[in-house]
Amino acid sequence: MIGKLKGVIDSYGEDFVILDVHGVGYVVQCSVRTLQKLPKPGEAASLAIETQVREDAIRLFGFSSDGERDWFRLLQSVQGVGSKVALAILGVLGPGDLATALATQDKTMVSRAPGVGPKLAARIVAELKDKAPAFGSVDPAVVRLAGEDEAKTAPKPVQDAISALVNLGYGRPQAAAAVAASVKALGEAAETSALIRRGLKELAG
Repeated sequence: MIGKLKGVIDSYGEDFVILDVHGVGYVVQCSVRTLQKLPKPGEAASLAIETQVREDAIRLFGFSSDGERDWFRLLQSVQGVGSKVALAILGVLGPGDLATALATQDKTMVSRAPGVGPKLAARIVAELKDKAPAFGSVDPAVVRLAGEDEAKTAPKPVQDAISALVNLGYGRPQAAAAVAASVKALGEAAETSALIRRGLKELAG
């Protein structure tokens, strides 16, 4: 089994790269995000590889990190998620975003991936929610604030800042994540207006 490939970029296809390793061109399928991170043809590159052996083919999937490959494997443990859908999800969400989406039960975020409808997104979130912390560093404050009950017991400026961002059209999990990051940066004594301004910056970044 191939676990890693190091070589020179030969050429790109729509959803794959041909990596030249000592004169042998390996066709490696990658997510959109991974392809965007790779250098131009003729330059050196290294990819973490997942090898899938089928009766009729051997397919190589490439990732910019071992963590991204772990997510690829984990996503396929959900019924209805094959390699194509797993790559589509990783093309839209990086490992950190995916961990946050699962920890905060954000089905909408997961359903942004092509080929992922609301039902499948709900199943992915439900089945993987307990596995998310093992794969990503999700701030517990984000998870707490994303829950309705916890948000109600949060300090008033925090509650008001989350409500303001939700009223601007952001989902509660995204708003909670932005405000939690703002509290971390500005301190717990920060006023509502400062948390909103900082929260909008977090969401824009």
